[in-house]
Amino acid sequence: MLIITGMSGAGKSIALKTLEDIGYYCVDNLPVVLLESFVREFAHGHEQPVAVAIDSRNPAGIAALPAKIAALREGCRLELIFLNAATNALARRFSESRRPHPLRRDDSDQMQIIATIEKERALLGALNNIADILIDTSTYSTHELRAKIIALLENGAPQLLITLHSFGFKHGIPVNADFLFDLRFLPNPHWQPELRRYSGTEQPVIDWLDAFPIVRRFSRETADYLARFLPHFVSGGNRAYLTICFGCTGGQHRSVYVAEAVGILLREAFPGVQIEHRDMIPGDNAKDAVPLETDG
Repeated sequence: MLIITGMSGAGKSIALKTLEDIGYYCVDNLPVVLLESFVREFAHGHEQPVAVAIDSRNPAGIAALPAKIAALREGCRLELIFLNAATNALARRFSESRRPHPLRRDDSDQMQIIATIEKERALLGALNNIADILIDTSTYSTHELRAKIIALLENGAPQLLITLHSFGFKHGIPVNADFLFDLRFLPNPHWQPELRRYSGTEQPVIDWLDAFPIVRRFSRETADYLARFLPHFVSGGNRAYLTICFGCTGGQHRSVYVAEAVGILLREAFPGVQIEHRDMIPGDNAKDAVPLETDG
């Protein structure tokens, strides 16, 4: 059984609809007080995989949820998916949709909605810490979130999914990083005017970075380190989703190059490795993403 929770506006409704499309029996907004009986009397013996969405509209119930999950896990397989997003992305989604945040009905003031989002983030912190799968939807379109959910769960149970994620520190650190590598010490193509318009996936930047032994060595030894220790990190089946982040200043050149280089090397041991480049397009590319629905 799956529990879907996370920040309001991060995509819970999309996740639940996607699960329904791939064969899950889904229940939205299940009160926490009913969770134990629902699991034992219905989900445990149901022929379909079951997913329930639980949100923060009942703060007392959310506070009790981590203990309930721990108790239920003693008798059945239960996975928790937590959907997260940066505060500015969530605030923008509520502003664009003109929908109120579920914890506050008067969100006309931008500072009020930001304060409400941070209040919810604190309320859900314990669930974020015990989640089996963490997904940062800050820059996701509806299609991208659906694709991520399907990749993880189409076969009815979480599959180990390793994502190499490039980003720029000036745009903020990804909220779902399991490993984070700071690449700002590497030579920077940005200072070569003829290279600025290219990304780390394009040959002029690749050729320039390849000329530096430190760049090639870092990529090779980082891939060796990950290939050696990732099997231990995910042993026991308690991790279904692992995000390895590479950051440079703007997220356009060095982090993109290294994520791609490490990905090529890691696929020998982990064929399903995925690569995402959050900030590869210059500017705030989060603005260009199709907003997720703000009812979940």
